[in-house]
Amino acid sequence: MSKIDRTNFTKIVLFVGLSCSITVLAFAQGHGEELVNTRLVGTHDLQARSAYQPLPVIQDGRRILYVGHHAGEALNPLTGEIEVNGTSILDVTDPTRPVYRYHIPASGDAQGSQMVQVCSGNDLPGAGADETYLLRANGNQSHELWNVSDPSDPTFVTTVAQMGRTPDGQQNTHKTWWECDSGLAYLVGTVDGWRAPRIVQAFDLATPDEPYRVRDFSLDGVQPDTSGPVYGGSGVHEVVRLDNRLYISYGTSRDGVFQIVDREKLLSGDSNAAAPLESSSAALRFPQVGRLDLPAFWGGHTAVPLLDMEIIDYSPNRDQRIRDFVVLVSESVANQCQEARHAVFFVDITDEAHPWPVSTFQVPESDGGFCTRGGRFGSHGTQWHMGPPFYKKIQVFSWFNAGMRVVDIRNPFLPIEVGYYIPATTLNTDQRCITINGVESCKTAIQTNNVEVDDRGLIYLVDRANTGLHIVELTGSAAEILER
Repeated sequence: MSKIDRTNFTKIVLFVGLSCSITVLAFAQGHGEELVNTRLVGTHDLQARSAYQPLPVIQDGRRILYVGHHAGEALNPLTGEIEVNGTSILDVTDPTRPVYRYHIPASGDAQGSQMVQVCSGNDLPGAGADETYLLRANGNQSHELWNVSDPSDPTFVTTVAQMGRTPDGQQNTHKTWWECDSGLAYLVGTVDGWRAPRIVQAFDLATPDEPYRVRDFSLDGVQPDTSGPVYGGSGVHEVVRLDNRLYISYGTSRDGVFQIVDREKLLSGDSNAAAPLESSSAALRFPQVGRLDLPAFWGGHTAVPLLDMEIIDYSPNRDQRIRDFVVLVSESVANQCQEARHAVFFVDITDEAHPWPVSTFQVPESDGGFCTRGGRFGSHGTQWHMGPPFYKKIQVFSWFNAGMRVVDIRNPFLPIEVGYYIPATTLNTDQRCITINGVESCKTAIQTNNVEVDDRGLIYLVDRANTGLHIVELTGSAAEILER
């Protein structure tokens, strides 16, 4: 080989070696943006706080986004202080340039404030018309109300409820639903004596500074002074209300139960009973309309109704061409697929007394090598917003390291993915570690936790691995579905 050949050969080896090193380094540091029929509109790092839930609202003519965070702490550049994670407040009126307005740290010695709900005083029967209120979980310790009429200067109103403890001393809170038109709130958390870590605690918050407890509720068999099997795994995950129905999901990721409850019966109880709102078996069973018990390896994380769905392919049929469904999501909880595969289920509730699964949606692991990419891979949640332009057309799901998935649900018997968005990792993105067969593996990957949509057609994604907020819009054939 000539000198020139040897020199070129050396350069080639060095180039290949350097390229391999860069490839390994890039893989260790994460991954880039991946997308189909979606486009990134805007982003914010959320002060590198692990995020659970985004909630966009219209407030005094502006678009305000409230974000609940997991436990942890980070520097707040607005104050120059290290603050325990709580609630972030951003102005997203211009979605291309989100503006961070305020961070409300968790109170006392609590950590995190995962769940947020907001109501305007215009809607609440007992509140001032010019006021806006935030209901949030305060770590696992309590549920709080804040006045957020000025998003840049929130003020504490009251503690609605302190959580009890399980027999082993644990406290829990979780995802709350607040009816702005009535003021009724369905808090989720621990109550002393009950046999499930989380139950429903119904409160009247029509007058925010005068909370009134209506009743406690869960599945029959988890109330105090009972024995036998405890159904619903970890207990209530969340409540979703539409009209006179409450759609309650239990279990999160295992031993799931989906329950349809008559709202009026839950709040008033059986008028013929001596104690209509107590925790007897009869009182807990009275408001139940229908129930679906899942296998032990799937849970009930989120249950969102899709009512009065007209199935075009059913148009020749005489009967039941218009049907009711619930989107039921089971949550993935283990890194790198060290669990059963979780999925989304479309449940036909046309006959409410007999809910029945009719289809599933999943993301193929082979589409992205997701089980070895790092962190969790699988379903987590879906949007709550039940209005145009998304409702009954497009359902958006958070899928952890597979990002956000966009699904055409106009025929719930045949859900079809029409797009996705997986954000790029950043220097803030935290690693996720797991030990398999005695070997620890730590990898950096997106962990899209929750999603929400608004009436502008925007989708809000937040990341539990500290990557922040991404605001996305649909493009191509996915966007066309919203216009039909």
